[in-house]
Amino acid sequence: MADWRRDCYIEQVEPPKVSSGPGQPSVGPVYRSVFAARSPPSNANNVKTCWDLFSESVKRCPNNKMLGRRLKQGDKVSDYVWQTYKEAYDIVIAVGSAMRTVGLNPRARCGIYGANCPEWLIAMEACNGHSIYCVPFYDTLGADAVEFIVGHAEVSLAFVHVSKLAAMLHCLPRCTGYLKVIVSFGDLSEQQRQEAESLNIAAYSWSEFVDLGKQNPVDLSPPNKDDISTIMYTSGTTGEPKGVLLTHENITDVIDGVDRLLSVLGEKLTEEDVYFSFLPLAHIFDRLIEEYIVRSGAAIGFWQGDVKLIMEDVGALKPTIFAGVPRVYDRVYTGALQKINAGGFLKRKIFELGYRYKLNRMLKDVSQDKASPFFDNLVFNKVLIRDWEVVSEFYCLGQLHLHNMLRNFSVLQLVLWQFRVMG
Repeated sequence: MADWRRDCYIEQVEPPKVSSGPGQPSVGPVYRSVFAARSPPSNANNVKTCWDLFSESVKRCPNNKMLGRRLKQGDKVSDYVWQTYKEAYDIVIAVGSAMRTVGLNPRARCGIYGANCPEWLIAMEACNGHSIYCVPFYDTLGADAVEFIVGHAEVSLAFVHVSKLAAMLHCLPRCTGYLKVIVSFGDLSEQQRQEAESLNIAAYSWSEFVDLGKQNPVDLSPPNKDDISTIMYTSGTTGEPKGVLLTHENITDVIDGVDRLLSVLGEKLTEEDVYFSFLPLAHIFDRLIEEYIVRSGAAIGFWQGDVKLIMEDVGALKPTIFAGVPRVYDRVYTGALQKINAGGFLKRKIFELGYRYKLNRMLKDVSQDKASPFFDNLVFNKVLIRDWEVVSEFYCLGQLHLHNMLRNFSVLQLVLWQFRVMG
């Protein structure tokens, strides 16, 4: 296995070239990742687009769990309820047909506004299947930013989470130049429908839109690798949001690279993996992860949309993959240290001894599960199991820098999952 603790992650594979004459520029050296320096990545699996990622998994593993959510039943919440790849595909086909029926053609722009949920991913895949550009809106954006993106990207249809319907309706009067259809991810009240229709904007509930597609099937119009897949907008913290055009090849190449990196490190995503989706799909970080999960035929379980319930959702889902950012890990780290310190002087010292011993073993390339079985049973599993009841394989880090102690703490899998910082 390649050594991932390096000071440099690139190697020179071609020397610089001096100018050969007037008008001929010099060329600098060529560098490539150390993980691919001797054999560049190749798209050997012939998956060229985001639609390929999804459709090939449907063919390979139609009965695998794909999209899961927890349903509210009065004051209680159910365990995760799942749609298979084939079930999700059937809805994707219906939604894509409905989009074409209401007037969207390939290269049209479709907005998605709201928190992660199964409908979000289905709407995205429907866009992929008909070469329609997916334009996500951050669910934290205000009406001004939504209005700007609708006009700037020329969005003609917007899927809207139920929790964002009021915000969407508020800015509709200033979006009529391009926006012609809104689709709720849930139900739609008659008052909301009338409010939209008074502005000559058609409004559908999710079930109505799915039924529309089933009654009016339209053939797929899959994209080419050079076609635009998504227009990702920044959060707008420095002026107006900026849109970034990303092609299907941009996305699939990154996924190929990550897959290769994990392979070099001795890791691999499989159909048995389960991913917890709570980071915003409107950000490219989570979008890439979920596309990769789909390519692997693995499962995606969505949060309830409430930060306070994340711990509860993770406990119910028992994911093998969790993507977070430093603020999330810092919260977990702080909580674990509070438990350790509450145990008294002797327990804290035993923990610190085990921590240093296991860290030293892992830095010598001993695998996490074999680095210190004794301290796992004595200390670490008690910190791990009490609140989470889940052991997972990967952490993913969305920002580059963590405090050294927090980073080492993560490597040890003392709290949740085996973590390798590859930033």
